[in-house]
Amino acid sequence: MMRVEPIELDGRTVVAIEVKLPKTTLLVVTTDKGYIMCGALDVGLLNERLSDRNIIAARATGVRTIGELLDAPLESVTHTAEALGVLPGMTGREAIRKML
Repeated sequence: MMRVEPIELDGRTVVAIEVKLPKTTLLVVTTDKGYIMCGALDVGLLNERLSDRNIIAARATGVRTIGELLDAPLESVTHTAEALGVLPGMTGREAIRKML
């Protein structure tokens, strides 16, 4: 099952996506610029093999809901996200604010 839900943050709308898969759930919150995602995101791949795409993305691990993804500290970020001011340790919510 897949659920897509708009979320209001600082008067702007971002999109939360939840995909239920066997034995796991994929979680994403996205803006027009970038996104945060659960532990399934391969930041190394984005930084190395897809670096020419300049993807703004960050990963939080150990999250099971969209709320947890927004509140969790980021474990890793892409180089392009870091250049935008998105840093490991900040919450997903703080990162999304920088991506607005």
